[in-house]
Amino acid sequence: MNAQFIDLHAAADFLGPGAVEVNRYQSEITDIVRRRGIFGQRIRQAPATGHPSRFFEQTAIPALTAAQAFVDPRTISANTVSPTRVERSVPLKALVSQINYNLFDIEVGSQQSQFAFLQAKDLADSVEGLMRTHDVALWNGNDTSLSNPTTTQYFGAIGQISAGSNSTTLATTDPIVDSLKSIIAKMVASSSYEVRPTAIYANPVLLDLIDREIKTQYNTVLSTTEVAGGVRVKTLSTQAGDLPLIPEWSISYTGTPGSGTAILPCYIVTEDLIEYHWLTDANPRVFQLGMSGSLASQMVVVKFGAIVVKGASYAHTEVKVTR
Repeated sequence: MNAQFIDLHAAADFLGPGAVEVNRYQSEITDIVRRRGIFGQRIRQAPATGHPSRFFEQTAIPALTAAQAFVDPRTISANTVSPTRVERSVPLKALVSQINYNLFDIEVGSQQSQFAFLQAKDLADSVEGLMRTHDVALWNGNDTSLSNPTTTQYFGAIGQISAGSNSTTLATTDPIVDSLKSIIAKMVASSSYEVRPTAIYANPVLLDLIDREIKTQYNTVLSTTEVAGGVRVKTLSTQAGDLPLIPEWSISYTGTPGSGTAILPCYIVTEDLIEYHWLTDANPRVFQLGMSGSLASQMVVVKFGAIVVKGASYAHTEVKVTR
C-alpha cells in the first residue's frame, strides 16, 4: 500500500521561522442577496374555502331607471329587481423545496465551531428562497385561467389584470405623472364601483423617471411613507389620496428607456381586493423527513395557496409607459 501525504504548503498561506499562517475566515457571511418582495406582504391573506377556493362577486346592485322607479303615488306599480352576483373560484397551487444535511459535514462543522449558525441559516434561506419564487410568481405566474388551470404556477396578478382589459398605453410624448393622476381620477369617479386604489407598483427604473419628471416640471420633492418592514417609499398625490410608489423588481420592462421603444409597465391596484388564499397556514411549513441510507437529514419546505385579483376589470389598472 502506497501512503499519500498532503504538503502543508497547499493549505498554509505562509511558512517561515516562528510562523505558520493558515486560512481563517470571518464568522459572518456577507449576505445582501435579494429575498422577499413587498407586494406579497401587503395583500390580504385569506384561508381557502377548499380546492378550488370559491367566492361570490357582486357586480351590480338592484337598480331601476328614473322612469321605472318614480310612479304616481295614487297608482303604485312596482318593478321587480334582483342583485347581480357571479360565482368565482381560484385553484390552489403547491410550492416545494428540499435541503439535505450530510451527517459528516455537519459534524465537521460542529467540531470546527466556526460556522455554528450555518445549518439554521441554510434552512432559513431555503424558506426565503421558496418565498422569493412565490413573490415573483404573485406577479408573473404563467397560468392563464382561474377556472381552467393550464400550468402548475399561479395565475399572476399581471396576467389577471391584463385579462381584465383595464389597460392604458402612454406614448413617448405623454406626461407620466399627469396621466397617472388622470387615470386614478377616472377610477375613483366610477358610477358603478366604489374604487379606491391604494398603491402604484412599478419597476424602480420607471419610478425614477416619475421622480425626475416631478423635479423637472414642478420643482418639488415627493413625500415618503412606510409600506412594509421599515421600507419607506415616495408617494404621489392623487384623487384617491397619497398613493405609495412601490418599487417592485419583479415587474420587468422591455427595451432601453430613452430609445422611444421601451415599454415600462406600472400597476395601479386596490390591495384590499387582492387576496392570497392559503391552505392550513399562510406561511411555508418545514417537514423533517427520516434519515436516508446515506445518513443525510432531509428538510422539505411546502406552501399551498394561490393569488386572486378580485375586480380585475374595474378596481385595478395596467399602465404601459413608452419611453
